[in-house]
Amino acid sequence: MSEHDDKRPEENGGTRADQRDGNGESGNRLRKELPQEVSAPVPAAQDASEPEPQSEPEPQPEPEPEPQAPPGPGPESEPRLTGRQRLVQGLWPPRVSRAQLIVAVLLFGLGFGLAVQVASHSDSDSALRGARQEDLVRILDELDDRTQRLEDEKQGLEKQRDELENSSDQAEEARKQTVEKERQLGILAGTVAAQGPGITMTIEDTKGTVEADMLLDAVQELRAAGAEAIQVNGVRVVAGTYLTDSGKGVSVDGNKINAPYRFKVIGKPQDLEPALNIPGGVVQTLEKEQATVTIERSTKIVVDALRAVKRPDYARSSSQ
Repeated sequence: MSEHDDKRPEENGGTRADQRDGNGESGNRLRKELPQEVSAPVPAAQDASEPEPQSEPEPQPEPEPEPQAPPGPGPESEPRLTGRQRLVQGLWPPRVSRAQLIVAVLLFGLGFGLAVQVASHSDSDSALRGARQEDLVRILDELDDRTQRLEDEKQGLEKQRDELENSSDQAEEARKQTVEKERQLGILAGTVAAQGPGITMTIEDTKGTVEADMLLDAVQELRAAGAEAIQVNGVRVVAGTYLTDSGKGVSVDGNKINAPYRFKVIGKPQDLEPALNIPGGVVQTLEKEQATVTIERSTKIVVDALRAVKRPDYARSSSQ
């Protein structure tokens, strides 16, 4: 055996030992890095021969007692609700929110306003519904007369326009029309006296029940019927006239007047008298207050009460 051969085992042995050491170190390192090994289950024979120590059981929480339903009839014995009963249960007791309350208030206000409007219309309709045929015919005639007056006024204005356009001397024609217009406006303003056909209405108020608003209704009805000049107990009625109650009498533009109230009105008598006698009109209203109304037609009514010309404080003619 050569010397080389003698050394090989040592070298080999040393090498194997080193390998074993290296393998041991690497194995220990891998064992540390890997998780702990799960112990294999022990066979039943070994369990019988070598009993394992038993761990103490963990205390389990006691189950809470389930709530018991109150004794009562079973589901089979409960009566079935009808559709109406379910609807009642859904609507009662009512659950009202703030928005629903606001909507309810608005609807109530709207309904109240409509009810008032319908009631006011029904009052005026009831007077016509209970009127006689002669009264209805008279009302229709009055409406036709008002329509005719408006048509005549329209034709008069168109005639004045044509005269201004076709006149050879337009300046002279304009002056004539201006004078005529001034006279008409003077009558309406109460600055000049007027005369013509019309009526005289006398209101006897022995009970003292006639108030200013009733006389104002008479003035408005006369104006609507075409009255051109009105005078009440020596006071000229104009566009700005106001009436107020004053003790047992009435004040017209601050001038106190007492009964009997006498209206002098210039206009077409055939239009003025029916306008006062319509069903539910001025005469019937005054008679309900136990006043006596007398109306007389005349071919000549003189309205001579005058009003002073008052210069407006702020209004000025646009031509200046």
